[in-house]
Amino acid sequence: MTDDELRKLVLDALAGVAPELDPATLKPDKSLRDQLDIDSMDFLNFMIALNEALGVDIPETDQPKLVTLDGAVAYLGGKLMQRA
Repeated sequence: MTDDELRKLVLDALAGVAPELDPATLKPDKSLRDQLDIDSMDFLNFMIALNEALGVDIPETDQPKLVTLDGAVAYLGGKLMQRA
């Protein structure tokens, strides 16, 4: 899966918890929670959506690695490479 495909998947998962999401306004290196004003439960639902879409386990200790769009893409890409 390419980075662009992962980015779209991450944005789709985010749209599930933040329907008002405008991908064009997201800064890829800034906190998603701050930019979208989502709470910890929404973030957890975002993690669950990523797990369901990719079949990638995301331990709670790794969740800080997914707080930005770039971080989420890099983390998930690494996890998928490990599986291959």
